[in-house]
Amino acid sequence: MKNILFVFTALLFFSFSSKAQSFADYDDVVKIKTSAICKMCKKRIERDLSLTKGVEKAELNLDDKVVTVAYNAKKTDPKAIKNAISKIGYDADDVVADQKSHDRLPDCCQKTAVPHED
Repeated sequence: MKNILFVFTALLFFSFSSKAQSFADYDDVVKIKTSAICKMCKKRIERDLSLTKGVEKAELNLDDKVVTVAYNAKKTDPKAIKNAISKIGYDADDVVADQKSHDRLPDCCQKTAVPHED
């Protein structure tokens, strides 16, 4: 019985620890300044980037509006990631947001919106 409990606990520990990788564990990481405003923006950017080919992890810090992206350099590069953010509707460093995508964002997430609490 003790062995079963030990094995179950070990499996549980490893399953949680594997999902909690920090960006230091990745070889290729880029930081990109965005025009994100709120938690809705954060959710949208992180979700859409996670569906982008080659992106392994994306995390947006709303305090400084910088998204940190871990990626597979064999499948994508920083320029492609910036273009993906632009197609979501947000600025990405020097790449301006795709206008049609930006216009489809909720009013509170558009560049002219005032930062707000969610």
